[in-house]
Amino acid sequence: MSPPLAVERSRTGVAAGPPPPTGGRPRRERGLSWLLLLPSVVVFALFIFWPLARTFYLSTHGNDIFGAPSTYVGVDHYTDMLTGEFGRVLATTALFTLVSVLPAVLGALVVVLLLEARLRGVRLLRTAFALPFAFSVATASVVFAVIYNPAIGIANGLLGAIGVDRVNWLTDPSIALPAVGLATVWMNLGYNVLVLSAGVAAIPPEVVEAARLDGATGWRLATGITIPLLSPQLFFLVVVSTIHALQSFGQIHILTKGGPDDATTTLVYSIYERAFAFGSSDFGGASAQAVVLLVIMLICTAVQFGVLERRVHYR
Repeated sequence: MSPPLAVERSRTGVAAGPPPPTGGRPRRERGLSWLLLLPSVVVFALFIFWPLARTFYLSTHGNDIFGAPSTYVGVDHYTDMLTGEFGRVLATTALFTLVSVLPAVLGALVVVLLLEARLRGVRLLRTAFALPFAFSVATASVVFAVIYNPAIGIANGLLGAIGVDRVNWLTDPSIALPAVGLATVWMNLGYNVLVLSAGVAAIPPEVVEAARLDGATGWRLATGITIPLLSPQLFFLVVVSTIHALQSFGQIHILTKGGPDDATTTLVYSIYERAFAFGSSDFGGASAQAVVLLVIMLICTAVQFGVLERRVHYR
């Protein structure tokens, strides 16, 4: 026989009550949870999981002249990429990522540090630096196509004013990639400034004031307080900017179309050329390159999390 309620209360010091219900309510809650998740699951399945599975499938199959998958070819599309031409594409992709990510992040950091100085009209300057974020890739690319125009562009106009000869910004193989990279930096600068400005605004004022009382000003305050506390935002921008650079297409297509002499043909643009450009329909080879691009992005992200995140200061 179970002990009386009073005895049970005296033993534990807590009034014994009935056990929690184990009926159908938790089951109904789980059903409601799955019902609420269903739209997201459907969207992910249709626009992420199915295209990814289809890409892997196409990368192991040949295709007819209409692009429909035909015979199974295994890893032939992957072995076909073991050429010097594909190595050049990878090198171009790496160089484009380097010249578009680091200047955009470091440039935004410098801008934000300067904007944090107590200057007149700082709000107007902050708005001006954030304006590139409002431009689409197509609009910004057209603007830079006019700027880089060898005859009427402002870039050569400024060079001519100081006695420098005209530069073929988009037709010189040695200059085209840095020129497209500079346009990409300008496109990303506004977003980076907004993210870092939000990070600076989240720094506790008492921390900054304490550092100022200890004599930290200028560069010492920036390197000792501001930049370490901005490390989460900087890490986020490096990871996201790297992914965006690896996926860049619009500015390359509008400004150079992969030229001149394939100097700006990155991996994404090579995928486009094999699958769609010039009436091509090599979906198998393009899918194999897309898989390689996915692997590269995963490796870059894993390395950044393994190396850079250790230096991130989460407050």
